[in-house]
Amino acid sequence: MTGADVLLLALGAVAVGAGVLVVTTKHLVRAGLYLVVCLGALAGDFLVLSAELVAWVQVLIYVGAVVVLLLFAVMLTRAPIGASDDLDRPGWPAALIGGGAGLGLTALLVDAYRWSTVALPAAGTAERLGEQIFQSWVLPFEVLSVLLLSALVGAIVLSRPDIGRAGPHADGRAADLVGSESGGRR
Repeated sequence: MTGADVLLLALGAVAVGAGVLVVTTKHLVRAGLYLVVCLGALAGDFLVLSAELVAWVQVLIYVGAVVVLLLFAVMLTRAPIGASDDLDRPGWPAALIGGGAGLGLTALLVDAYRWSTVALPAAGTAERLGEQIFQSWVLPFEVLSVLLLSALVGAIVLSRPDIGRAGPHADGRAADLVGSESGGRR
């Protein structure tokens, strides 16, 4: 085992541990912060595997944008930030399904490769990656940006009780009529 292998396994253990904490904590904000640790450890794994561009994209997009958007959405919707009793459900069915799926995928991976080495393809360049993104994959990126924008607008609308409320004082006209009928006093 080389030093890179040990570092890869250590960062993988940090990522798995933080991922377990994401799904087991009762605090929503702490879950977001554990997600930052998990995604940061994955970026470290990419650095160990000499995929610097993917590592920095992971940090910039997932850690820098998606998690911040998630935390802003939580704060804007005024969701309970502390421990929540309604999230206390039995975890053994999920652990059983997750463990079974993990063991099945591990058996499939071991059976497929039999611990053999795989030849790596030629190293890519940022130019080739940019051509692929902006020629073949531009529509999914645009759809994702519209989806994230609509989620943010929806969070803002849900957090403001004065938007979309129907009633006599929804617009200022009914209040002005009441004030003018009572002799101009409010």
